[in-house]
Amino acid sequence: MISRRTGRVFAAAAAVTVLACGSAQAAKCGNSAGGFNAWKAQMTAEAQAAGVGGQGLQALASTSYATSTIRADRGQKSFKYTLAKFMQVRGANTIVAQGRRHKKTNAALFASLEARFGVPPGPLIAIWGMETAFGRIQGDSNLLSATATLAYDCRRSAFFTDHLLAALVLVDRGVLSAGAVGAKHGEWGQTQFLPGNVLRYGIDGDGNGRLDLSRSTADALASTANFLVAHGWRRGAGYQPGEPNYNAIRGWNAATVYQQAIAIMGAEIDRN
Repeated sequence: MISRRTGRVFAAAAAVTVLACGSAQAAKCGNSAGGFNAWKAQMTAEAQAAGVGGQGLQALASTSYATSTIRADRGQKSFKYTLAKFMQVRGANTIVAQGRRHKKTNAALFASLEARFGVPPGPLIAIWGMETAFGRIQGDSNLLSATATLAYDCRRSAFFTDHLLAALVLVDRGVLSAGAVGAKHGEWGQTQFLPGNVLRYGIDGDGNGRLDLSRSTADALASTANFLVAHGWRRGAGYQPGEPNYNAIRGWNAATVYQQAIAIMGAEIDRN
């Protein structure tokens, strides 16, 4: 569990834990399921050396090679679309229409988030709608297995090894369970945070003393606003291309069409 008060300390401690792993010999990556169990044994030693505790190590032991994750990783196409095609495929008009309703229904929440972080409702709602259809579609993959598979896979092993270690720390801390469910690349919650970003930016937005980005809309949106602020969001500045806060949106997703879509949809929601 992470409260508002302890979350920053926890994130900092976890970051040290993950960085400490750099001095250990990295587990050998692979490009097929055949070497996964051998890699897992090496990764267990690496995680233990980095300070991961018993629950995290048990969660790692329970992981399996996620073929569906590899298939999804190799088959990403939508970011190659034109902006118009991307907006059509991702249902931008529906996101804007439903987003405006969510803005009215959750007016107090969005007012409190804007007061605290300086982020208006539009971009938060656009991200929320784009990522999970406002929390309705959060994925059906075992989060630990997906992240472990990508840490093992040679294509982006170093990047996902950091996120795997973060996920194991989250298990140790009781934020995630070994059976936690997320998206194909290990993203968790209503706005789809990778585990390392949960550690760095996760906030208990509803004040109940727990961090749950899956069930708590307030936690998910507060964490998203916190992420944007950490990536340079400036209170009162614009967020369209060429404006100061567009760089914060770029920090959320590297794909240009995604960034543009969030800016466009956010503006449409904020105009209502």
